[in-house]
Amino acid sequence: MFKFMSLKESIVKEQIPQHIAIIMDGNGRWAKKRGNQRIFGHRNGVNAVRAVTEAAGELGVKYLTLYAFSTENWNRPRPEIEALMSLLVSTINSETDTLLKNGVCLRTIGDTESLPPSVAAKLKEATAKTSGCNGLNLILALNYSSRWEITNAMTRIAKSVLDGQISPANITSETISSHLCTGGIPDPELIIRTSGEYRLSNFLLWQAAYSEFYFTDVLWPDFDKEELYRAIVDFQKRERRFGKISEQL
Repeated sequence: MFKFMSLKESIVKEQIPQHIAIIMDGNGRWAKKRGNQRIFGHRNGVNAVRAVTEAAGELGVKYLTLYAFSTENWNRPRPEIEALMSLLVSTINSETDTLLKNGVCLRTIGDTESLPPSVAAKLKEATAKTSGCNGLNLILALNYSSRWEITNAMTRIAKSVLDGQISPANITSETISSHLCTGGIPDPELIIRTSGEYRLSNFLLWQAAYSEFYFTDVLWPDFDKEELYRAIVDFQKRERRFGKISEQL
């Protein structure tokens, strides 16, 4: 009898994207549909983070970047921001041991030093604890925006020029990449956005130059392992040409 392959079985292991980045969107709408406050959606979104992190580690993904809090998110109502920061601290407290057990290295990108002191301290503690892990690199984009990141990189490069450490004639795209928060991290091959929105929202603009995009109507709290498998299967069907034509590949 013919047996249908599952989504996971359909994934070609040799073509697993090395770096997947996700814009986690839809927590508030998910909660509103259930007659609850937005923070209820954020709390349930943690389950999706856990599932996707586990699935990525099992598949052999090397880097998973999650857009958790943007610089623009400070414009949200203060009670929601305070609840988000509290949720972040409690989640780190409850999940750090699991990350260690599974060899997951927690990293951050963004202006984390400007986060509330309790949050910044907890992040620093967790990243230090897991720094020796050699499995999946889980990268949280916190207080992050790509325009902030690029501006910060340009400022650092300009200072190096003034100090005589870099000649303007020697500035290359590699110079810029190395001064970004993601310096040393490969650009994402696949960027996923949930909740039916079709924009990058100031996320990894430089790094996304040749990323493949996958948009889904699924709200983030409902995004599970199967949804990640579906995105990867779709990614593996694409022809990535990087400016070349098909015959050159």
